[in-house]
Amino acid sequence: MRRLVLILLTLSLLPLMAVAGNGVPKKSVILDGLDIDSMRVRLDETDMQPLEGIWYYPNEEMTLGIERYRGKHNIGYRIILLDSPDINVMPGTVIGYIATSAVDSKYQLWLYSQRDKLTLKKPLECVATLNKDATTFTFDPPRWKVKVRLNVARFLPTLFRGVSIIPEMTGETLPVGFRKIYPEGGADTPFNRIRYL
Repeated sequence: MRRLVLILLTLSLLPLMAVAGNGVPKKSVILDGLDIDSMRVRLDETDMQPLEGIWYYPNEEMTLGIERYRGKHNIGYRIILLDSPDINVMPGTVIGYIATSAVDSKYQLWLYSQRDKLTLKKPLECVATLNKDATTFTFDPPRWKVKVRLNVARFLPTLFRGVSIIPEMTGETLPVGFRKIYPEGGADTPFNRIRYL
């Protein structure tokens, strides 16, 4: 019985243990000399794709750059931290990667989830959506909630099973994401927001 419980718990936790594969590096790297101004220059020198640009992540108050990247297994973009109130993460740190999918507006997104001294580690995967104007890039972070009930007394065992795994539905939440501030919008003004002169 204990072995069965252990196997069931292990199987239910497999999604939590699965870390990004598909060629995403286990640890991030730091690109020297990258900030908002140098990122603008890099972007201006290329034929930008809709996903490329400078983005603002309001949940963490971070400014990020997304640029093309030649990675393994369809990874075509990387996300670079340009500015943040968190002084423990250096500007130029690659905080994630993006891969294209069969649907134009849907992407695989990996964001590093833990610190490792100066770099980051443990990339977690989620699905992201780029809106049709390429002004917002939203995603739902992975959430797992599983309840395991163990009936030790096993009263009426045919009615009340000894072990049961119960998925729990959580309420709907707003997706998190990035808002583009460059190239369009100008002067770090997000799209669709009035600029007062």
